[in-house]
Amino acid sequence: MEQEMYPNHEGLSFRQMAVDDIPDVMVIEHESFTLPWTEEAFRNELTQNHFARYMIMQYLGQPVGYAGMWTVIDEAHVTNIAVLRAYRGRKWGERLLRELMKTASDLGMQRMTLEVRVSNEVAQNLYRKLGFKPAGLRKGYYSDNQEDALIMWAELPERGSAQGSREGSETY
Repeated sequence: MEQEMYPNHEGLSFRQMAVDDIPDVMVIEHESFTLPWTEEAFRNELTQNHFARYMIMQYLGQPVGYAGMWTVIDEAHVTNIAVLRAYRGRKWGERLLRELMKTASDLGMQRMTLEVRVSNEVAQNLYRKLGFKPAGLRKGYYSDNQEDALIMWAELPERGSAQGSREGSETY
């Protein structure tokens, strides 16, 4: 089934992020964001924040992406998700987000939320494809240019249900 859903994802694997991954994560972070997190921020997330869950996406054993979330009661809040530029356009960001959503569901989370720049239509389209719906704006959320953030929410499948069972149920 996994091969059928993701035929071009051979060689991809996912695992929990460790402190030793921070140097690789920093490369991805700086390549992906105009307001990158610091090494200290990631270290604190991994060692101090008991709500935080972070994963590494590897290709042939090398980190090529990562994603993180906070899990609070029954909601997951995506903190960040990024893929190295050289590996974009392969639908691996989608694969990474699906894995994060599955992990959240497996942890008993019922809903997932995130913020995305109002100008980032590529990311918004991915989120919509995976069931996220706009729910409001955070005015001036991004401190580099005071851009607004679109708040989006998705319902997660019940723990243990088939991942992607709702795939294709909505068109955008």
